[in-house]
Amino acid sequence: MADAIADTRRLYTKPQNLSDAYGPPSNFLEIEVSNPETVGVGRNRFTTYEIRLKTNLPIFKLKESRVRRRYSDFEWLRGELERESKVVVPPLPGKALFRQLPFRGDDGIFDDSFIEERRHGLEQFLNKVAGHPLAQNERCLHMFLQDEFVDKNYTPSKVRQA
Repeated sequence: MADAIADTRRLYTKPQNLSDAYGPPSNFLEIEVSNPETVGVGRNRFTTYEIRLKTNLPIFKLKESRVRRRYSDFEWLRGELERESKVVVPPLPGKALFRQLPFRGDDGIFDDSFIEERRHGLEQFLNKVAGHPLAQNERCLHMFLQDEFVDKNYTPSKVRQA
């Protein structure tokens, strides 16, 4: 019976001080997908999204970065991660083939509500992927998040901590 009582006692922890409570978090990775811009005309029209990253994780060479990507770049990243990593990669928001049909009453894939819905889905996708420790080792993820241009002819490799 004495053992049962001992097991229910409170664990005593060190009291939290102000710098612990209000200081910077020990590890953080914030990714925001925002500011969609539609460019081009006709069949060459597409939407790009700004990706802003802030982190203190040592594996990322830049602690803050800002790049623009289009949906096909996200498709490329997903394919690379599926092929190169041992991570179960979440799905991207759908391709919206129905919205690409002609003679619709709205702007199809360029409709504001669709762009916002897709932006939200892409942000969720990136945060899930980039938050995974194994995905953080993949060169394709770092290139996607931090390089101005995505070199789709890159040599897949693992990233080492700085």
